[in-house]
Amino acid sequence: MNHKEIDSKLNQGLQLPIMESFYTIQGEGFYKGSAAFFIRIAGCDVGCHWCDVKESWDSDLHPIFSIDQIVENAKKYSKIVVITGGEPLMWNMNPLTRLLKQHNIRVHIETSGSNKLTGYWDWICLSPKKRKNPINEIYSKADELKIIIFNKHDLKYAEEQAKKVSKKCILYLQPEWDKRDEMMPIIVEYVMKNSKWKISLQTHKYLNIP
Repeated sequence: MNHKEIDSKLNQGLQLPIMESFYTIQGEGFYKGSAAFFIRIAGCDVGCHWCDVKESWDSDLHPIFSIDQIVENAKKYSKIVVITGGEPLMWNMNPLTRLLKQHNIRVHIETSGSNKLTGYWDWICLSPKKRKNPINEIYSKADELKIIIFNKHDLKYAEEQAKKVSKKCILYLQPEWDKRDEMMPIIVEYVMKNSKWKISLQTHKYLNIP
């Protein structure tokens, strides 16, 4: 297949650059503790300095797979698939999610919302980033809002973002991993005073699993 054909299939979402895929326990947010198959899409247009998967940012560094290959692998493991990144919405998610759902797989996404929402989702975790705020359409669709807390000012940002989501959206504050000892007491105190928020932890890191 030549470069033009590859680019065409990438643009259509029939092929995708994949950094990694793995079966593990969801460590964060509403579905923490649940077995899930993670598909990490390569490519990111946000670039947070504290990102723990910076190697996912450059999509050119990672192999390209057809969605048939991706789904054939995923269906061996779990009835929940989590699409993450990188930033998965840089790509057209309609074909992949449609095919996953045809196999009766529940499909979740973790996204910054920086690009147009494509795909057919059972659960949308929106994790906005200051470097590139979400586009407006995704706020009303989000099932959970997860704000990463790196410093105290992020609590103000969290409140600004919370005003934009629907009332059904579950609100989470999550300490950035390397700042957790410093930020956790602040988050605990904040949630006790503002009970609409819940605390999310990266429990997979405490469990020493992917």
